[in-house]
Amino acid sequence: MADKTLLIVDGHSYAYRAFFAIPKLTNARGEPTNAVFGFLKMLRKMADDFQPTHWTVTWDAGLPEERLKVLETYKAQRKPMPDDLRAQLPAIREVLDAMRVVSLEQPGCEADDVIASVCRQAGDARVLIATADKDLMQLVSDRVCGVRLLPKGNVLVDRDGVRERYGVPPEQLLDLLCLTGDSSDNIPGVPGVGEKTAAQLLAQFGGAEAVLARSGEIANARLRAAIEQCAGRIRQNRVLMTLNAALPVPVDWERLRRVEPDLERLAALFERFGFKSLLEETRRQARQEPQGQLSLG
Repeated sequence: MADKTLLIVDGHSYAYRAFFAIPKLTNARGEPTNAVFGFLKMLRKMADDFQPTHWTVTWDAGLPEERLKVLETYKAQRKPMPDDLRAQLPAIREVLDAMRVVSLEQPGCEADDVIASVCRQAGDARVLIATADKDLMQLVSDRVCGVRLLPKGNVLVDRDGVRERYGVPPEQLLDLLCLTGDSSDNIPGVPGVGEKTAAQLLAQFGGAEAVLARSGEIANARLRAAIEQCAGRIRQNRVLMTLNAALPVPVDWERLRRVEPDLERLAALFERFGFKSLLEETRRQARQEPQGQLSLG
């Protein structure tokens, strides 16, 4: 599978990005379409930049009971999804279906775990993970890269990129998160321990458990006390933030292959959404005329 490049898109992450990145956009019926347009625009850009041979979009389908049992307030601080964004999720998935991009999800599971499970089954294929979730950067390896969406465009995050951003290699990112927590998921860390301090501790001791075992060697008395008082929290965070790569996610390489889209169905959707330029490009592609930058398939 070394000749395969699989692009995995964190669906909800990119839907949120698209919704807030594109000014309010509606069709002739007044229905919101900004998230649909933005999502499609970002997906096309990644396809052009990285030329994946296979692709899929993963979706959250609930919070795992196992994590909620450990921390009842897990992700509880998050505001409800905006109504105008929620209304567009089915439309985004309609576009993906027309593009023949497979959506993957597991009931009661987060997209993070779905992505980890797909990576586990990817063999020696090159995998690109498009997400804003730093938890997933612990999957980065010699064959797995993250994709960061920056103002200048898409940037691949390899092992060196993880180390540059967080101060630790991918193998130690989970240990770092055990110490710092993750405010985006409502997971508290050790008070006063940020990424820089956590990285320094891991450089000295090797792992979060080693930090606990050798806490007496921490020179700063206040830091040492904080670490020792939060031993239970640090171990709890490991349970919360360890990705579940054992989900029974079906990885059918033929289904995930990047193929020509259903142009007739896409044209009907673009007409419904009022995407005039995309509609014309799709019709031109269907007539096998020069297609410009459409590159949907």
